[in-house]
Amino acid sequence: MKIQDAVVLVTGGNRGVGRALVEEALARGARKVYAAARDPETVSTPDAVPLRLDVTDPETITAAAGRASDVTILINNAGVDLAVDDILTHELDDVRREFEVNFFGPLRLMRAFVPVIVGNGGGHVQNVNSALGLFVAPGYGPYTAYASTKAALLMVTNGLRDTLPAQGVELSSLHMGFTDTGLLRDPTVRKSPAPEIARKALDGIEAGAAEILADEVSVQVKAAAALDPAQIFPQTAAA
Repeated sequence: MKIQDAVVLVTGGNRGVGRALVEEALARGARKVYAAARDPETVSTPDAVPLRLDVTDPETITAAAGRASDVTILINNAGVDLAVDDILTHELDDVRREFEVNFFGPLRLMRAFVPVIVGNGGGHVQNVNSALGLFVAPGYGPYTAYASTKAALLMVTNGLRDTLPAQGVELSSLHMGFTDTGLLRDPTVRKSPAPEIARKALDGIEAGAAEILADEVSVQVKAAAALDPAQIFPQTAAA
């Protein structure tokens, strides 16, 4: 599906990868790009249409679907990582919050906007996932809760492939590792520039790709996911 002349909505479109996606869609000639955020005043991209939307608040989602009734491409980008370092001992409220934002948020948006997209003649839904949604590699156990939210989102995306394409709605899942958004300050980690991720994300939409591995980390993790865990976690085989 071409971005040119499409009407795009990006959740979390005020910063980081979300802002890069908004800018890239505009650069490719989208007719209109809604940059959705809890506080629309934080949207500073010229030519973007600020849209108030909290992915955990059904009322704002309903209102957004009414206002943005011309959407043909939905990009579920908004997400959080609340540093749940041990899923067995950390407060469950934070685990629930991650699921509310990272899983139920995109699900709410799809429930609200798929009928809009179908009514507009079809289009595309892209769910912004993570390399961790494919596999939790050694050393990343502290991200288990976050990874679980992204794995759940991946399963919903894949499950909907049984029904949505027949209604004219394409689906893609975008995976990435570390991204240079200002939130990750570890200088030892190689981070992909947000604009590079955005270009690959929209390239995938235009190419009709079902899954987009936007960086080398995602490619490596995807390959690791096909292996027997005992090959990657030696202690598993020794137990």
